[in-house]
Amino acid sequence: MTSEAKGGQRSAARKKGSQVPASSASFQHTVAGPAIFAGVGLHTGAHVRVAIRPAAANSGISFVRTDVRRGDNVVRVAPETVVQTRLGTVIGNDEGVTVSTIEHLMAAMAALGIDNATVEVDGPEVPIVDGSAEPFIQILDRAGKRRQEALRRYIEILEPIEAIEDDKRATLTPSDQFEVAFEIAFPSRAIGRQRVDLVVDEESFREELADCRTFGFLHEVEALRAIGLARGGSMENAVVIDGDRVLNPEGLRRPDEFVRHKALDAVGDLYVLGLPIIGRFEGILAGHGLNNAVVRALMANPRAWRIRTLEPALARAV
Repeated sequence: MTSEAKGGQRSAARKKGSQVPASSASFQHTVAGPAIFAGVGLHTGAHVRVAIRPAAANSGISFVRTDVRRGDNVVRVAPETVVQTRLGTVIGNDEGVTVSTIEHLMAAMAALGIDNATVEVDGPEVPIVDGSAEPFIQILDRAGKRRQEALRRYIEILEPIEAIEDDKRATLTPSDQFEVAFEIAFPSRAIGRQRVDLVVDEESFREELADCRTFGFLHEVEALRAIGLARGGSMENAVVIDGDRVLNPEGLRRPDEFVRHKALDAVGDLYVLGLPIIGRFEGILAGHGLNNAVVRALMANPRAWRIRTLEPALARAV
């Protein structure tokens, strides 16, 4: 893609997004009632039941392992509770209780503006469902959300923050809105080099990212299963590539579904901050590890960010 085309894509995306979020985004929200569903974990293959329940203002998002009967079964979502980033985002507490593959659900809650929730799971992994965030959006839509009488807090990026690993990079830079850009490159002609650049709010997430599925290569899936991972993976919940071919009979949902899914992952990985961002994220060949690394680098540099609220009058005027 030429630089002119990239610029045009970004300009068009900006028109779809708002400036700093409007209307009810100045207040915190939780789910209006329980959101209950079940499914299979991508890596464990375990059948897991989930109930997303309302939580008090300023409490954030926590996962509760209802199958853990002794000790502390609560795992709070925070940058420092991310304990593993291989093949997904895993959070854990001091007693070694973990919850895996939280990123797609976290992305959906970030997009819908769910600030506070308790997620009860009776197993070690959030169900993969169809490999995208769209089922979680639908589940949360059915439950509805409830405004809470507490101002929503945002993390406003004030100075650039960067995490680098070889040719991979993740950055956070100042902006007056939440932007996500991502670029990937694979030797497979099924993927090649792809880039997406969006202002991300609820509308653009629903339209541009939510339905984009996770993906993997057939030889990697076989290797993972040999070591006990990807037990729940199938073409019903992932795009599978073999060489230069997409094996899924239905094909892709979008020509650039791969990079859009990486952007979706980044939205979820950034939301471990516990607060939405006013700023721009850019990932170049990055993944869960670098996404978390840039979040931790941000927290380690207090001069690079500040907490900001939107006064209701301002929000109404936007």
